[in-house]
Amino acid sequence: MKFSESWLRTLVDPKLTSEELSHLLTMAGLEVEELDPVAPVFDSVVVAHVLEVVKHPDADRLNVCQVDTGSGSPTTIVCGAPNVAVGLKVPCALPGAKLPGDFTIKIAKVRGIESSGMLCSAKELGIAEEASGLLILPADAPVGQSIRQYLELDDNVFEIKLTPNRADCLSLQGIAREVGAITGAAASLPQVAEVPASIADMRAVVLDAPAACPLYYGRIVKNVDAKAPTPEWMKRRLERSGIRAISALVDITNYVMLELGQPLHAFDNTRLEGAVHARMANPEEKLLLLNEQAIAVDSDVLMIADDAKPLAMAGIMGGEESGITLDTTELFLESAFFAPKAIAGRARRYGFTSDASHRFERGVDFGGTRAAIERATQLILEICGGQAGPVTEAKAELPARTPVRLRTARAEKVLGLALGAERIAGLFKGLALSFVQQGDDFLVTPPSWRFDMEIEEDLIEEIARLYGYDNIPSPAPRGRMEMMRKPEAQRPAYSIRQMLADRGYQEVVNYAFVEEAWEADFAAKIAEADLIRLANPIASQMAVMRSNLFGGLISNLVTNLKRKQNRVRLFEVGRTFHRDAAAQPVAGFRQPWKLAGLAFGGALPEGWGAGSRKVDFYDVKGDIEALLAPAMLRFEKLTHPALHPGRAARVLLDAQEIGCIGELHPEWVQKYDLPQAPVLFELDFAAVKSVRVPAYVEVSKFPPVVRDLAIVVDQNVALQTLIDSLKGQVSGLIQDIQLFDVYVGKGVPENKKSLAFRIVMQDTQRTLQDSEVDAAMQQLVSCFEQAFGAQLRA
Repeated sequence: MKFSESWLRTLVDPKLTSEELSHLLTMAGLEVEELDPVAPVFDSVVVAHVLEVVKHPDADRLNVCQVDTGSGSPTTIVCGAPNVAVGLKVPCALPGAKLPGDFTIKIAKVRGIESSGMLCSAKELGIAEEASGLLILPADAPVGQSIRQYLELDDNVFEIKLTPNRADCLSLQGIAREVGAITGAAASLPQVAEVPASIADMRAVVLDAPAACPLYYGRIVKNVDAKAPTPEWMKRRLERSGIRAISALVDITNYVMLELGQPLHAFDNTRLEGAVHARMANPEEKLLLLNEQAIAVDSDVLMIADDAKPLAMAGIMGGEESGITLDTTELFLESAFFAPKAIAGRARRYGFTSDASHRFERGVDFGGTRAAIERATQLILEICGGQAGPVTEAKAELPARTPVRLRTARAEKVLGLALGAERIAGLFKGLALSFVQQGDDFLVTPPSWRFDMEIEEDLIEEIARLYGYDNIPSPAPRGRMEMMRKPEAQRPAYSIRQMLADRGYQEVVNYAFVEEAWEADFAAKIAEADLIRLANPIASQMAVMRSNLFGGLISNLVTNLKRKQNRVRLFEVGRTFHRDAAAQPVAGFRQPWKLAGLAFGGALPEGWGAGSRKVDFYDVKGDIEALLAPAMLRFEKLTHPALHPGRAARVLLDAQEIGCIGELHPEWVQKYDLPQAPVLFELDFAAVKSVRVPAYVEVSKFPPVVRDLAIVVDQNVALQTLIDSLKGQVSGLIQDIQLFDVYVGKGVPENKKSLAFRIVMQDTQRTLQDSEVDAAMQQLVSCFEQAFGAQLRA
């Protein structure tokens, strides 16, 4: 919303500078985006009258002019403007004048003739970007008067950015009302008297869609002069509000819209047939708009029509066939209230917008609809002449204004201010709000121009705005501060990230929506029906939600390899997405947090003290074990579509599967053109965060007994199976069994392998005897022999 400061100050004139007024408006919620002067600084430019024009004797394109500048005697000025002529009133810069661009006018000879000034164009004065000649002033411009005073150039243009709920400030009347309430200055709002009818001509109005158009005023005005010039003061106010002057009738409707906030429309009355209807569009109805756009109107669009044809898109734009022209002598003037929901979005649907639709879809003051048609009629008769008929009114049920209760105590608590009921009452009066005071409570009835007052919080916001947001104190908060307790059974996420960073991994954050091919390549047991597709993906290659984190990590690896990074360690913490009818809190979808990692390249950074061994399964397995220590993990063979069939394992914690680890499948190594297979893992983040609460275990003061034991078993016997079978069967003296050697070869039968264990035995109460140790070892050997057919290695 743009407007001239001088126009605003005719309605309300607070004793504030332009900058102070701008700050107050911004702090009251009407953000001032720009505050610009109408014209740059210049001086000594006056209205001049051209008395004589003769050709310069030594220049074809120059004229020697005799100009009356109000000094009492003609002044000689050499001018090259093509439109200079006798009798014109034009701006004249006198000697000594300083024009925009730091240009000073001096008495100078031009091709031998002395010139005492310069006749100016609008561009030279800085009030237009382009000009083809001198700025022609009206014939009644007073000679000798300062051009700044005559054109009101000591003015500023405000441009405010309004939130959608403040449609009441899309007019000078609304802004003046706000300024008066904020500053306490008396606002002199436009007072519009009814224009008496001088002819009896009327046109009936029918509300066929009363919910969309509950109020419509129409009036016929005859014998108007559409070619009458628009007054300069009106042109000036329109142009400084960002609206181009077109013709007197159009300019008047635009002026009233800016002044009162009510969009109007004028039809050529001679082109109308029968009654005027406010109805919904008929099937396949078409309309040629004023912007020369032909549209097929949808059935949910409100139309203004006569008995034979559509005339306009209600509240948006008129039709070309019924529009006024410079030949119009008889018009039908419309002022109506259209429900915001009936207008909202319709103009954008057809690829354009209008000042009218911008206002109607936010809410127009239905209490001022009659005043607007009277104001427009008054201006039409003053400028264009004519005779006005009586106003036709069609009225249905208007929006209800339900009273809203405000509790003073509640307002004070929310704002942190001791306002008191008397102060609140004064603020409401400044906004012209109608209220009934009940003790310290207020029952406020919103006015017709406010569509944003529905609940108590809306009124509290009004109090805050008027009081001034920058006047509300901001004391430091006070309260009992306690250290938040950290759950002992859960480690912080940041410490997990730090542990991985300490082991050489770098964190990445990838999009949760991924390529569909990644789900086919890396997701376990994912079917077409289980894919979670996006209704409106940001890109065609990011159309589904990820069910694991492998795809993003592989993509990161490919990116790094293209940039010659040959050793890559990455991890990501993020959600994965799965269909699950019983899932909560999002019904039908389970969204667990996962921790995934990738290792590629050398096992150690390149250096003189380390070899060039490539990272393998066991390196990453060690990282996982260190991450979840002191918990003891188990690893079991796994078949996974993303991982190598013989080099992948599921990770178990307390017999519960919490993730997987393995080399990337050779097929995907080839597909993604990787020089070697990276090792990947993915774990349930909740399991990684959980940690066992420490429990006291007595530490033995007595020396341990360590024995080594080598047995021969079948090749297909897994170590974990051996260890699991011994639990609960061996002596309680055995504290630990660790494998330290595996041998296959000479001295060991075919299809057999030798496993060497280190056995640690200890008691917390006494030193062990040799007989006890021997018995425990014999029991251990018996378990191996009976369960697995093992033999002691010679």
